[in-house]
Amino acid sequence: MKERVLITGASGFLGFHLIEAALENNMEVHAAVRKSSSVKHLEHLPVSFTQLDYLDIKSLKNKIETGQYDYIIHAAGVTKAKSQEEYNKINADYSFNLAKAVEQSENPIKKFVFLSSLAALGPLNNMNEVLNEFSTPNPVTAYGKSKLIAEEKIGQLSIPLVILRPTAVYGPRDKDIFILFKIINNGLEPYIGRKQQQLSFVYAKDVARAGVNALSGNTIGIFNLSDGNTYTRYDLANYLKRYLNKKTLKIHLPFAMISALAITLEQTYGLFDKTPALNKEKLNELSASNWICSIERAKEELGFNPRYNLEMGVLESINWYKKFKWF
Repeated sequence: MKERVLITGASGFLGFHLIEAALENNMEVHAAVRKSSSVKHLEHLPVSFTQLDYLDIKSLKNKIETGQYDYIIHAAGVTKAKSQEEYNKINADYSFNLAKAVEQSENPIKKFVFLSSLAALGPLNNMNEVLNEFSTPNPVTAYGKSKLIAEEKIGQLSIPLVILRPTAVYGPRDKDIFILFKIINNGLEPYIGRKQQQLSFVYAKDVARAGVNALSGNTIGIFNLSDGNTYTRYDLANYLKRYLNKKTLKIHLPFAMISALAITLEQTYGLFDKTPALNKEKLNELSASNWICSIERAKEELGFNPRYNLEMGVLESINWYKKFKWF
């Protein structure tokens, strides 16, 4: 009999890869999606769909007991919101409610995997340091703060918990880092200022495998995820130019100029009750000096072994975007 996993945020970018990884592991997959979510890209997969009321712990508890799930991977959340309060409500409060329902459920869950983010730790200013699971958190965005709050609230519960903190995640179906793919494809290569940066990335398929592999065994705790390599601020663009066969105009824009643009975009998008991809807080992440993290703990305790470095992931992503005519 197949083990049953509930995957939240299943219609999203990372949710899709989690579903594929779970199916590859011969699991019975139940996908939690919103009523408004498009699931056309999932309809060809052997999954069952469900909806959750994250405001109601009792309703969540009933869903868990009725569903008889063996595991839950909670990947639902938002990366763009209008305020800290909205980030906290969706990323922290909703996550806590689901985990609390797990704690109260008469159906014992073998493992609850929460997809957090390296943003919950925040970047380093010292180029000689490396983020690890015991680094002092200093998130620089409302998103990162909400993920840290979620970690702290869920961590107080008596459930078998694994928290995964992936760094910048990219890959097929991603829309955020894909913005740079399009900019490079159009012949531009913009940078914020000229200071040195150390960056880390992780391919979506590697994160998904880590999420599914974390379900097995008795290991619990917090784990940082990256592909294990250190990249300069130019490496991503260099790989994109190589495999898109593009020449670009490289420009270094003053921080003050980009900051003014971010403020303008926030005000303009605010008129339509939306949040732009570039905003004042996002600049804190984009301009940070050091996002390098150690993955030794994930390797040793979760058996995490990234299959993709940035070059391999970029090439596979480009081929996917071209195949499905994203550009």
